[in-house]
Amino acid sequence: MRAILNIIWLLFGGIWLALGYFLFGLLACLLIITIPAGIASFRMGTYALWPFGKTVVTKPTSGAGSALMNGIWFVIGGLWLAIGHLTTAAAQAITIVGIPLAIANLKMIPVTCFPFGKQIVDSDSIPAGTRPIFTI
Repeated sequence: MRAILNIIWLLFGGIWLALGYFLFGLLACLLIITIPAGIASFRMGTYALWPFGKTVVTKPTSGAGSALMNGIWFVIGGLWLAIGHLTTAAAQAITIVGIPLAIANLKMIPVTCFPFGKQIVDSDSIPAGTRPIFTI
């Protein structure tokens, strides 16, 4: 079922969302101080390509640096990518088949806005000592 949902996701919005993440990642890599935001954007872009079967967990080692970078990231690309998720979710929710995809889009928004301090792992292999935020 995950593979079917991932293929439908890829065709009906995932490719465009991933391209948005990759674009903002390239823009963030233009300045030295925002390179970590670019790397996080590339990580989220791969997640946006194939999200079903993945889990977002908190990183136990994140600290004040993650909070600072989350603020920088939100200004650079998080807000705009969240708007992209909202519009894609609205378009997907029109059909019955698209409703699970729209829900997945809405679940991705918190990680889109604040990706630092979070890690994307397979749902089958959640690391010990981490707390799942959500699973798609």
